[in-house]
Amino acid sequence: MCDCGSGNSRGGGPYATGRELVEFVLAAHGGRVACSPLPSALQVECQECGKDFVLRTFVQGCPSCGGVHAISPPRANDPAAVQYAGADFGAAA
Repeated sequence: MCDCGSGNSRGGGPYATGRELVEFVLAAHGGRVACSPLPSALQVECQECGKDFVLRTFVQGCPSCGGVHAISPPRANDPAAVQYAGADFGAAA
C-alpha cells in the first residue's frame, strides 16, 4: 500500500487548488494516478509543518506530519504546483 493519505474520490480538475486538487488526483483513473511515481521526484516544503521532503508520487503524505500533498500530471514537473489538502483532510476523509 502507498502513502497516498486517503481513499477520497471527489474533486475538481487538474488545475484546481488545495483540497480540491488532492481529491481530483485521488480519483483520477480510478485512483491509479495517485500512487503512480512522478516522472521526476520533486523537493518540496510541507505546507503543514514546513519540513522539506521528496514528493515521489502524485499524492503523498509528508513523512514528518502526514500532511497530504498532491500534484496533477499536467504540472508534474513544477514544484510550485504542489497543493496541500489542509490540516483536517484525514479527519474529513
